[in-house]
Amino acid sequence: MSKINEYSRRKILKTSAAVTAAITINSGFPAILRADNNIKIGVPTILSGRVAQLGISVSNALRMAVNKFNNAGGLDGRNIELIIRDSRAKPDEAARVCRDFINSDKVDAIINAEASGASFAVQEVIRESGTLCLHTVSETTSLTADPSIRAWNAFRFSRQGIHDAVGSARYATKIIKEKGIKKWMSINPDYAYGRDSDDTFFWALEKFSPGFEMVGKGWPKIFQPDYTEVITKIAREKPDAIYSSLWGGDLVSFIDQATLYGIFKNTEFFAINLADYTTMSAIRNLPKGLHSATRYVAAWPNTQENRNYDKSYTDLYGDHPTNWSWEASIAIDYLIEAMKETGGTDNKKLAEAMRGKTSPSFMGVGEGNSVTIRERDQTITNYSIGWGTTIPKEPFIQDVQAADWSTIEKVEEEWLTNKGWI
Repeated sequence: MSKINEYSRRKILKTSAAVTAAITINSGFPAILRADNNIKIGVPTILSGRVAQLGISVSNALRMAVNKFNNAGGLDGRNIELIIRDSRAKPDEAARVCRDFINSDKVDAIINAEASGASFAVQEVIRESGTLCLHTVSETTSLTADPSIRAWNAFRFSRQGIHDAVGSARYATKIIKEKGIKKWMSINPDYAYGRDSDDTFFWALEKFSPGFEMVGKGWPKIFQPDYTEVITKIAREKPDAIYSSLWGGDLVSFIDQATLYGIFKNTEFFAINLADYTTMSAIRNLPKGLHSATRYVAAWPNTQENRNYDKSYTDLYGDHPTNWSWEASIAIDYLIEAMKETGGTDNKKLAEAMRGKTSPSFMGVGEGNSVTIRERDQTITNYSIGWGTTIPKEPFIQDVQAADWSTIEKVEEEWLTNKGWI
């Protein structure tokens, strides 16, 4: 058994008992006793296969917040009931699960914890139904940036590609000057998110550091087990730097295999999705000096609020939160506050309460350590984005440099204008 599969197996076994207490699997029978007046929230996510940790860490984060809310008396005595089901990372299954939530379970809202491909399918379902939807995983920019895809009832609490791209390109520009980087390759998953990440990063890099040379691009399929072909291409082209948006088990497998070939000895590697505990701790021998954006680490943001969040989660589940955890945590916090403010679950009133709202957050870097749901596209801004280099033991990443949100939004405006989306 490979290390990533063994790691996933141990994580699933470790948390399965706790997760089972709050979820509904595809059989449709909830694992908790229902009350007729419960506030029902449907959560389609991935609970099986190579990236089951995505669904597990989302479920953990949601349960942590919901248990606190319910134990405090709920909403005038009404408790939140989470109904969490496995889509197996399949868009058609995610759409079916959402229709079941809406038509059979009569949910009050959906917290969508699907990867990008399935999130677009979920978006179409909720557009038709008018059900409030909080996206917490998909990072493909167009989900909220493209006016033709947006919906009044859909809010994005996950980071998005163009924001990461600008922060990443600004950081990479500093390394380019230090290292004399000229030749680039990219290795990105061959689906909407990977294509979006590649396009936005190199568009932004051209703004900050024009004149670089692209010597090749690799497009491995999602969940591909072997990367020999793309590693051979890297060895042949000998790029100065590689940009990658591989994630989860795919990124672990690529780094493990590329390390065997000595790929990182003479090549700077920029991995936007590396600095998450579940990824870094699964790599056999994490190389020192790889560049990564911060996904979730307790050391960044370097605040007591963030350390408290990490401790609360770790005390409950025996493992660190992930990037997916903090996104889900902020989403459920926003929803709970909106329910308290409006006194109920009317979707239009909840949407109005969340739109444009600024709230304090352990991941916030806005005024007073806050995040904002931007009014025009109902997407999160002013969340923490940083880049640093890896070390082979906790905290796994060092010398983190924060991205500048004024620069991010300025360059984002130009990109959106060029796309005809603003």
